[in-house]
Amino acid sequence: MTTAHHPAHAHARPSAPLRGLVRLLPGVLLSASVGAFAFGLQLIETSLFGHPWVEGLVIAILMGAGIRLFWTPSNLWTPGVQFSAKTLLEVAVALLGATVSGAAVMALGPVLLLAIVGVVVLAIVGGYALGRAFGLPPAMALLVACGNAICGNSAIAAVAPVIEAEGEDVAAAIGFTAVLGIAVVLLVPVVGALMGFNATRVGVLAGLTVYAVPQVLAAAAPAGLLAVQTGAVVKLVRVLMLGPICLVLGLLRSGKVEGAKGPKLHHMAPWFIVVFLILMGLRSAHLIPEVVLPPLQAAVTTMTLIAMAGLGLMVDPRAVVRAGPRVAAVAALSALLIGALALATIVLILPA
Repeated sequence: MTTAHHPAHAHARPSAPLRGLVRLLPGVLLSASVGAFAFGLQLIETSLFGHPWVEGLVIAILMGAGIRLFWTPSNLWTPGVQFSAKTLLEVAVALLGATVSGAAVMALGPVLLLAIVGVVVLAIVGGYALGRAFGLPPAMALLVACGNAICGNSAIAAVAPVIEAEGEDVAAAIGFTAVLGIAVVLLVPVVGALMGFNATRVGVLAGLTVYAVPQVLAAAAPAGLLAVQTGAVVKLVRVLMLGPICLVLGLLRSGKVEGAKGPKLHHMAPWFIVVFLILMGLRSAHLIPEVVLPPLQAAVTTMTLIAMAGLGLMVDPRAVVRAGPRVAAVAALSALLIGALALATIVLILPA
């Protein structure tokens, strides 16, 4: 009798992938619900005013952050919320590569490509100088400067082992960058509208200032698909500077300390950037049928909306307090610095 019941019992146990899916479900559904509500508000705006004053993506971030102020998700919700905010967003970025052709990169022109490199270098040097002026330790000043100039948390994670930064410095830099990064995403469409920028200029502004690659989608979306594509390409150039910067820092560090650690490859080239480049190559070679692009774009928009809600739900306003006033001041001033450099680049190089 025992053996007869054993297979049924074994069959009743869910497989590991199924258990993982069940674990993610509550948080993903929560993020999707917030995203759907935000999209509904955007539709109401459109019906009342003819166009949305505040995009659904922005509403989703604000709603998520608003909920987080009064309620911290428990372990039931956290895995799915984190999955929505990180993995879904990365998938959206990867798929976005299929809508961007190599011609779009070349269309930026050599002057703008050189300007992007110049903005990153100046932002790192200026951010480091600000950090030291405010009395931050050299490693902490460099972490904040690189995070601000290149790609937020990813840059901090990549640079930290190269310069052998302390764990508490890394945590403080990442904590504040997460909060400030949301502020930058929300400000880009506002600044673009106030300055009367066209889609290309908004895209360049988003690509030069937004911290995380995926968040460029949210920052540029109010200006349309061209802004999103331009922003993604500009940001891609900015991210690709992480490798050379880590290499230079590693060489400088190895000159002072024997056995200094080098940057990890997966930090220098995240998987979604690699897929983005592959799909962009396929699109440039006309190997992706035009017919799949509209549904693909719809999928990217949907995933981004859910991800923005998840991102809002993950923002901890208390991280600003924990990071300390000096780190907060340096990070905010560094963000203003790269914003000023970006605006100067746009006004001097791009046609109105």
